[in-house]
Amino acid sequence: MPLTGMLAIYYRIHPERKILFGNKEGYKQGDTIYFTISGRNKETILTEQAAITYFLKDYPVEIMTLPIPNLQGEWFTLYGDETWMVIQMQQVENREYTSKPAGIRLAEFHQIGTAFGYEPKSISSYGKWKELWVEKLTAFEAGIEREAKDKPSDYHRALMNFLPYIIGISENAIQFLQESERERRILETDQGTITFNRYESLDFPVVWTDQLMYDHPARDIAEYIRSIVLNDDKIEKIIAFLNDYQQIAPISIFGWRLVYARLLFPIHLFDFIERGFSSPDMKGLEKIIEQQAMYERVLSEFFEMTGVDAETWGIPVVHWL
Repeated sequence: MPLTGMLAIYYRIHPERKILFGNKEGYKQGDTIYFTISGRNKETILTEQAAITYFLKDYPVEIMTLPIPNLQGEWFTLYGDETWMVIQMQQVENREYTSKPAGIRLAEFHQIGTAFGYEPKSISSYGKWKELWVEKLTAFEAGIEREAKDKPSDYHRALMNFLPYIIGISENAIQFLQESERERRILETDQGTITFNRYESLDFPVVWTDQLMYDHPARDIAEYIRSIVLNDDKIEKIIAFLNDYQQIAPISIFGWRLVYARLLFPIHLFDFIERGFSSPDMKGLEKIIEQQAMYERVLSEFFEMTGVDAETWGIPVVHWL
């Protein structure tokens, strides 16, 4: 069923046309673009994300998407055997603050996020990385083996050959994280804050409601660095980003250890494999396996590159990289 019907009936929105915004499909009416999000099995998550979005809307945070209630005042609408949330985005030009360096922009965002009144339950990963990583590794190991058995192909054979590496580096990251959790050299900047699921550099920064999380700031710092490395961007960009970030929010020794642990855990590999469960991509797999050697080189030089004196600060280094 066309979602324009739902917008008309339950929201009195009559879009002039459908548009693509990045990889998202939206509906334009006047200066506003509306997007639909499936609420299937994630109504609690989206409700918490909506609460964070409404908290953020009073601050100058990038370009906000804002959930809107239907005519009955409800956040979710049942339409075509599916539950939907509708979010809107004002079509505005880049604002002055979007020209700030990425590191300053993110540090200011994290500062705002620490003022959020409570820790959400469903979208918080703060202090939970170890259990989440163990769950992810266990689930993916079983999923890869099941797929290889049920759908034998060159892709799945290559993935099975790659699996021992994925398990090994994941277990290394989990062990490094476990040791880091005993670290007591912390700062005020180590408190939980509003973060993103996968933070990357965006030329036109948009805060999407369904990408918001609650976590340690190291989550976004690591994901930004990961995106630079995987996009073959210059290492100088990482250094500039970290220097800018720390002008606003210094990173503690505990924070550095979390950043490194998260970079070591191969989240980008899991993201790729997850997409491969529905759309196997042999060329993509070959590329990401080849790319991992370069990624490891950056990790092996990470503390030296960023000016962190790991030896003096007593931060263990993964020597096999």
